[in-house]
Amino acid sequence: MFVILQKEGILNAESVCKNCLWATQNGSPRWQSGKLSCLECVGKSESSQLELYQCQMGFRLVNIP
Repeated sequence: MFVILQKEGILNAESVCKNCLWATQNGSPRWQSGKLSCLECVGKSESSQLELYQCQMGFRLVNIP
């Protein structure tokens, strides 16, 4: 599950992505050929070591297994 990280807290990606042109019809980040086409990996978080992503709109996301 992808979530958006903000200073104020964590948001469900579907609540933000549902109107994004790069997201799927159900508001999820788009996968194409096994890769995320709307997100770019920008490293790992210091505290949890989860991979951090940045979307085309500038939001930071993390994939929580």
